Amino acid sequence: MKFRVQWRVGCRWWAKCFFYVALLPTLLPTLLSTLLAGCAGMPPVADPVMPARAVLESFQLEGRFSLRQDEQNHSGRLSWRHTADGDELLLASPFGQGIAGIVADAGQAILTTSDGKTFAAPDVPSLTGQVLGYRLPLKSLSDWVRGRAAGAEVVARDALGRPLQLRHEDWRIEYAYDDEDPAAFPARLFAERSGAFELRLRIDEWSALPAQENQP
Repeated sequence: MKFRVQWRVGCRWWAKCFFYVALLPTLLPTLLSTLLAGCAGMPPVADPVMPARAVLESFQLEGRFSLRQDEQNHSGRLSWRHTADGDELLLASPFGQGIAGIVADAGQAILTTSDGKTFAAPDVPSLTGQVLGYRLPLKSLSDWVRGRAAGAEVVARDALGRPLQLRHEDWRIEYAYDDEDPAAFPARLFAERSGAFELRLRIDEWSALPAQENQP
């Protein structure tokens, strides 16, 4: 009797399984249609909109750099956060290992190396000249990377009106872009100072910082 009861229960369970399996070909199209309709009704995720070059104040960029001074060559990765209050830069090796960090505001610039050594100076040009052996014109560079003349002479523009070459004192700055958008930000920058110093920057990612960080 016990065996019969278990056998009947087992038969009922298998019968239910076969019943639901038999319904799958009928239910599956309905389920898929419902899921697709739900996905179609979801609003698309919009890409962040970058403001125009002329009005962007606070930004963050990720890129790769190479620089040459005299007979010395250096290359690596750069993460740069710029606001009206100051700058934060992280320099890393081509493989992403941290080399040094620079934090600068209106009153002081501090460089910290990967082994914990700290150097300070009144501004970034003085700091980089003291520690790295070259004066990096960070204030001007923050304009140049955005394609702003900022006192420089625009020597050439492309057919879309974007700057291709600037002259600022003894600096020559050249640009390249990745697309045909007239409002596009530069993707590549080359800055040379009288043949003694060269900086090449490949910008992989631009980000506009939140509005509150655009305010002094």
